[in-house]
Amino acid sequence: MATRTLVTVSAGMSTPSSTRLLADRLTSAARRSLTERGDEVNTRTVELREMAHDIVNAMTTRVPTGELRSVLEDLAHADGVIAVTPVFNASYSGLFKSFFDVVEPEDLDGKPVLIGATGGSPRHSLVLEHALRPMFAHTRSVVAPTGVYAASEDWGTGESGGRELSARIDRAASQLAALVGQSVPSTPDPYEEPVPFSELMSGLGG
Repeated sequence: MATRTLVTVSAGMSTPSSTRLLADRLTSAARRSLTERGDEVNTRTVELREMAHDIVNAMTTRVPTGELRSVLEDLAHADGVIAVTPVFNASYSGLFKSFFDVVEPEDLDGKPVLIGATGGSPRHSLVLEHALRPMFAHTRSVVAPTGVYAASEDWGTGESGGRELSARIDRAASQLAALVGQSVPSTPDPYEEPVPFSELMSGLGG
């Protein structure tokens, strides 16, 4: 049994927000899919609006501070990432882009990513393909084939609304779980805490 870690990034701008709601549903579905595969799952959900000042500071100084530092460390060691943004001007939000601008590119290299977005109109659904997918392709992430866009009408409980969204969420989460399952679980670097030199020499005495 492997222990997998997922980091979910939500760029919602209000509380509550549809972006956070979608992020939570994607996280729950991914956890369920990984558990069904026999893995243990640890999750962390990050609200970017709570770290907006730290993100701006990191962009100008290149030095992460505050909670942002631990978030970047967790992201680097995560087995998979779920990234969800609201749509502004037919693209991802500035805060969302700024956060990933301060992430070290190698930390996303080869990492499975599930992309999601929320907006008021279905016509913005292509943001997944013309904005988010190219961004993560640039970082050489492995993006799940299915992205999830949720318009206002998708949150309905009618015959077409809620069930279609749930089906997309389950399909995307299953794909992310499959990608994570193909990766080797992250292990501690044995050189992070080397054996002291005195201990190495202790066995050489006469």
